Parts: sequence; structure tokens; C-alpha cells
Amino acid sequence: MRRFARPKALIFIVSMIALVVLVAIGQYLRLFERAWFNLYTLWQPMNIQSIGLDQYRVVVEGQVIEGLSSDVSALTYDPVRKSLFTVTNKNSELIELSLDGKILRRIALVGFGDTEAVEFISSDTYVITDEYQQRLIKIHLEQGTTFLDAADAEQMTLGVHLNSNKGFEGLAYDSVGKRLFVAKERDPMLIYEVHGFPHFNPEKSYAVHVINNPKRDAGMFVRDLSSLQYDERSGHLMALSDESRLILELDVDGRPLSTMSLSKGSQGLQKTVPQAEGIAMDDDGTMYLVSEPNLFYVFKKPAQP
Repeated sequence: MRRFARPKALIFIVSMIALVVLVAIGQYLRLFERAWFNLYTLWQPMNIQSIGLDQYRVVVEGQVIEGLSSDVSALTYDPVRKSLFTVTNKNSELIELSLDGKILRRIALVGFGDTEAVEFISSDTYVITDEYQQRLIKIHLEQGTTFLDAADAEQMTLGVHLNSNKGFEGLAYDSVGKRLFVAKERDPMLIYEVHGFPHFNPEKSYAVHVINNPKRDAGMFVRDLSSLQYDERSGHLMALSDESRLILELDVDGRPLSTMSLSKGSQGLQKTVPQAEGIAMDDDGTMYLVSEPNLFYVFKKPAQP
């Protein structure tokens, strides 16, 4: 009997170790929270205020952005120009794209550091992030602009979690509430609300307030944050996670409402989006996405009958 006892005990120990490893991996990848959310949404009617990200379907998949040697990072929609803007984080450039993913113009960025995000604020006005120095840089773009120098721009440094090598990856702007949302990629993963930057009225005092809610952010079942998009119509925030291959819709209190998977077979995708870096939404609700290496995607929600 002793001959059989040892193998059984060994099998039990190995099984327990494997179980602990699987639980640890599941927790690390936030799989349990994601599975619970998916199960919960099956039994609950869709929130009428939700954007309904799961209903979107891809209409342009993996189109190469021709003419670029550096990878794009981030994306924003300009409702005045009816175009998109992205940045490259090597040989830094601000690049304007048409809504079908073609390059319209290129603006060299001087002294901007590691540019990871760009956000439309108002006509001709944008904010660009320098990831590792945690700078927010306000720029003014005119039709004939060919280069921008950070030394000439209004800028501020948040100076939070400076010991982390994961900096600011995403921006979104609420034009009504005058809030700039800033996403810290991870370690820790956070979304800051910046009030007072950029500064619009030189006659008023310059006061900046930074708000964050770690408890709320801990409820996001994604591994990292790559980009943000604020929807003016619903007041909801969309958060893109490259590592989780997911776009998450958050309500005004930060609660998840819907998701869009970027994995093969979801939303009509023939292939998994390799490294999603930026999302933007236009006035009609069409979703645009860029992914390394310089791939362009468009998602639309089917017309309701």
C-alpha cells in the first residue's frame, strides 16, 4: 500500500500547485472579473444610456498607414477639420489622417520627448503628452504649421509616481466640464482628472486641480491603459487596453457598462488586433483605432431596424 501512497500524494501536490498557478494567472490577467461581468450582462437588460460597444462591427481591418517608418501612438478626432490626429513616439511627429486612414499632413515635434498621446481640445488647440517626463503640452496648430517646438508651448508636469517606468499613455477631454482625463498605463493603472489645464482665459488666475480615484480604477478589469475617449453625448469614458485586447465603457461613476473585444472572431475581426495604441470616435459614433505596426481600423454600429 505504501508504494501507491507516494504517487497519489505527489499527484495531489502537483495538482494543488497547478491550481494555485492557474488562479494566480487568472487574477493577474483579471480574467475572473471579466468573466463575471460577461455573465452578469447576459442576465441584465442593456443599459439604455450605454454606448453598446459589443454591437460594433469592423468595416476597415488592419489597413496599413502608408508612408510611415515610425509607429503611431494614440488617436483623436478633430470635429472642426473632420479628420484624425496621431503622434509617433520615435522621430516625433504629429500626423493628420483622413477618416479613411490616409496621411494629410505631417508636423515635426521638437523637444517633446516620448510622445504617447494627443487630444483635441478646441479649434486648432490640442494637448500632447510626454510619457516619461509626465508633461502635458498645449499646442496651437495653424494651417501652415510645419513644426512645433515644446519650448514655445504652455506645459505642466504632474509629477506623480515618478519612480514608475509606465507613464501617461492616453488622453480624453470633456469640453463641457473642462476636464482633461489622463491615463497612466499601469503600475499602478490610474485615470487622473485635470481641471485648469489647458488654461484658456489669461485674465483669470491659473489654478490646476488633479483628482484621481484609485478605488474606482481598481474596478477596471483590464491589465493596462493605452488610450481614452470621452463621449460627450453620454458622458461616458472609453478605456482601451492593449494587453487585455479590450475597450471598456465606463459610466459617470466609473462602473463598466459594455466592452468591445479586439480578439480574432469578435466584432467581425479576421485577426486579433496586434497592439492597439489609440481610439477615437467621431460625431456619428464611428470608432477609429490605430495599432502598431501602423495599422488602421474602423468600427461601426449597425443601423437599428
